[in-house]
Amino acid sequence: MQHDDLLPRDIPVRLIDQDGRAVADERYPMPDVDLLLRAYRGLVEGRRVNDQANALVRQGRLAVYPSSHGQEACQVAASLVLGERDWLFPTYRDSVAVIARGVHPADAMVLLKGDWHSGYDPAEHRVAPQATPLATQLLHAVGFAYASRRRGEDTVVLALCGDGATSEGDFHEALNFAAVFHVPVVFFVQNNEFAISVPLARQTAAPSLAHKAIGYGMPGQRVDGNDVAAVLAVLGEAVDRARARGGPSLVEAHTYRIQAHTNADDDTRYREREEVQAWVARDPLTRMRAFLTAAAHLDDAAEERLAAGAEQIAAALREALNADADPDPEDLFRYVTAQRSPQLEEQWQLLRGEIERASLTDAGGRP
Repeated sequence: MQHDDLLPRDIPVRLIDQDGRAVADERYPMPDVDLLLRAYRGLVEGRRVNDQANALVRQGRLAVYPSSHGQEACQVAASLVLGERDWLFPTYRDSVAVIARGVHPADAMVLLKGDWHSGYDPAEHRVAPQATPLATQLLHAVGFAYASRRRGEDTVVLALCGDGATSEGDFHEALNFAAVFHVPVVFFVQNNEFAISVPLARQTAAPSLAHKAIGYGMPGQRVDGNDVAAVLAVLGEAVDRARARGGPSLVEAHTYRIQAHTNADDDTRYREREEVQAWVARDPLTRMRAFLTAAAHLDDAAEERLAAGAEQIAAALREALNADADPDPEDLFRYVTAQRSPQLEEQWQLLRGEIERASLTDAGGRP
């Protein structure tokens, strides 16, 4: 492969502009209408999930929620480009992608509710547990993809991360191993301009994050992360390349985190409201709606059906999280190892004794 083939474009790939008009591209064709309609449905549902989850945080039903409001195009496309045998390795901000992959919304929120596990079976949905530490999931994704290739499978792994993760050593190790061993993995960086309060300019002096790919000997590409059609096209090509044993790729999506890092963050301390409002005008949902409406693929009746479906998802999410949990304390010890060690059994017996004594006290017995 020539070096020029590894370099990303100077201007991110775009197929639909900010006003919803189609943009012709020599390399990337517009996805078919059926796929675009599926993507739009994902955008509508994803936005409703984001809004509902933020409300549940304020009601005390979720401990924390890292919103992907404004990044839904990246989330939805990440799910739609994968086949049934492929795997998604998400971050803590990728709940919409996890749900779009088939995980029940309530199950996707278990970790964010404060439970100790991910809430869903990774093997059933081919979605790894959401990772809270930055970039750790990239190493797991590469190892999983390497093992799949050694088994002769055609599995492709899509590893998600944010711009902040590119400053971690795990990012370097994952990309270096993937390139050296020609692993079928696509690294998808959602560059939303801020790693909590640290702007991108304080993290890298590279022309773009996608330019980092050439240092590992893999192709890099930049895409307008608020254009779901372009993200589908660019990610889809990278997934196809990996499946055809073409090796790993790095895709950088230029997007923006409209809301705060989490409910514990005050983003007014490090960015101006004018900057946020400028990105609101580039909303991926309104952009896609304008395109589909102008092309006569979407009308008011269809919009109402999509909105009603999204509201059903939100209602089910509210109902599930409003129910009080009845956790089994022994679960803390039950799944640590296949066979419980004497030390873990001793700890469980100690905790069980404390629980029983507390129950007697609550019942009016002697402590």
